[in-house]
Amino acid sequence: MSTVANTPAPAPPEKDPIAALGALGGERPDPSAPLTPSRSLRRRELFSHAMEGGQIAAALIALAVLGIVVYSVVQHAAGVLSLNFLTSNPPIQVESPGGGIAPEIVGTAVIVGLATAIAAPVGVLIAIYLTEFAGGGRIAGGVELALDLLNGTPTIIIGLFIFGLLVAGGGQSAWAGSVALSIVMLPLIARAVQEVLLLVPRGMREGADALGVSRWRSLRGIVLPSALGGIVTATILAMARAAGETAPLIFTTSVFAETVSANVRTALPNIPIYIYSASESASQYGFERAWGAAFVLLAVILTASLGARALLARSRRKLTG
Repeated sequence: MSTVANTPAPAPPEKDPIAALGALGGERPDPSAPLTPSRSLRRRELFSHAMEGGQIAAALIALAVLGIVVYSVVQHAAGVLSLNFLTSNPPIQVESPGGGIAPEIVGTAVIVGLATAIAAPVGVLIAIYLTEFAGGGRIAGGVELALDLLNGTPTIIIGLFIFGLLVAGGGQSAWAGSVALSIVMLPLIARAVQEVLLLVPRGMREGADALGVSRWRSLRGIVLPSALGGIVTATILAMARAAGETAPLIFTTSVFAETVSANVRTALPNIPIYIYSASESASQYGFERAWGAAFVLLAVILTASLGARALLARSRRKLTG
């Protein structure tokens, strides 16, 4: 009885992919030929260059519009700008010459400062909850959605809401205006601080956990000090946004005053309302003071925004460097 050796079957010969392509009727490539871009690659490159050009053009258009606005405001306000304009009271009649906007500057500072005192702690606490304790669940998603919806709510609706809540029956006051502006500032601060806290390296938190430090103590002693620059930046940006809001103040603290006051229980004059009322007058002097007040407000907003963004860039380099 013969035995058959268990020998493995021979492996099929490897196919040459180039030869297989030629057998299928395709173009036989030359391995020694230099690499050349295909038509698809050239189309993608053209599309990429076109998109880059469009983005640069959009940025230049935005800068050009900003430059035109700033130039127009400076040109119209140049005749009235002086130290006396910033430190003197407005005339009794809007149509009268001379005068300044000192009460409006003080009133705006008081209203925005009180709004910041209301919105900043609440916004920071919301951001801490979302980044440190919520864990990305449904509740966190609902809070983030509510902040985004609040950020997109027209400010005139917020002013109308505060009018019905605090003003109707009790009269206008700087306090009501501050509450309205704090609602405008709250989502800006909360979302910006949330992004800053997420930039803090997770290794800091893990190191504190490894040493047995409680979550709140590590947050207070490590995370918040590391993100302090970004928190301040977010607050400044929100203040710059609130300083230029007019609609909520029309419902809450739209008053014309001849003297400086800081009583938040009464309506205080402010720059946005003054610009609106002075520009509605039929007097040349009212228009000049309106342009001057617009320049002061624009200068404050631009300075605060540029400074805050510089601080934010510095804070991000510190956290990620």
